[in-house]
Amino acid sequence: MRLTTTLAAAAAIAVSAVSANAGGLAPMVEAPVVMIETPAPAGSINPGYIVLGLLAALVAASGSF
Repeated sequence: MRLTTTLAAAAAIAVSAVSANAGGLAPMVEAPVVMIETPAPAGSINPGYIVLGLLAALVAASGSF
């Protein structure tokens, strides 16, 4: 009985695999990819000023202790 169910399951899988490929494989047509480059938003403050400000704050904090 176990062999019969195994064969039935194998037959069902084989039939479903054949029917899945019955239409054949269509050629893949890809749409063209358009890359639009947008410029990065410019910040209102130069990052160098931020680093300089943090360094000045560290110096001021170290002198106060």
